[in-house]
Amino acid sequence: MKRMFDLVVAVPLLILTLPILLVTAILVRVKLGSPVVFKQQRPGLHGKPFNMYKFRSMTDQRDDQGVLLPDSIRLTPFGQKLRKWSLDELPQLWNVVRGDISLVGPRPLLMDYLPLYTLEQARRHLVKPGITGWAQVNGRNAISWEQKFKLDTWYVDHRNFRLDMKILFLTFKKVVRSEGVANGQHVTMPVFRGTSDQHREIGG
Repeated sequence: MKRMFDLVVAVPLLILTLPILLVTAILVRVKLGSPVVFKQQRPGLHGKPFNMYKFRSMTDQRDDQGVLLPDSIRLTPFGQKLRKWSLDELPQLWNVVRGDISLVGPRPLLMDYLPLYTLEQARRHLVKPGITGWAQVNGRNAISWEQKFKLDTWYVDHRNFRLDMKILFLTFKKVVRSEGVANGQHVTMPVFRGTSDQHREIGG
């Protein structure tokens, strides 16, 4: 039922937003250059890797040693607007159609994070990841990693069609209000480096 719902919603959305996708792609090409679409391997169901697609929102500026500069420098005003309105996420509708992700589920993070999870946190991969999730409508990037993972595992234990509809509705409200895009002094979420022993004792 969930897969059928994903297709019934994602396919028409992909068609309806095609003009927005084309205009956004042209603007990204003009303002940020190529590639227009950012492709990165992310862990899917049970940690199986897949290629996730997003419109790029940062430049490729590097220092003298060839290391990428901090996100705060590479994220341009145009990129901030893309993220503010979640336009950078639109190509992920194709991931939904392909079956890589669902409309609703824990957000797919980086492959590098897999060995850093506690056993409890790793349960977020027991379900297919999503474009939006329970953590996104309860703080998005404005909450800590530990809070995100608790919300993700709560979703794993309580997921149902009614909850998914609620998350989609709340996501629309969050996008319109542009809430939780930044995390404190960070323009994006800081890198996850594992959960401290104190958090492990609390339960991750």
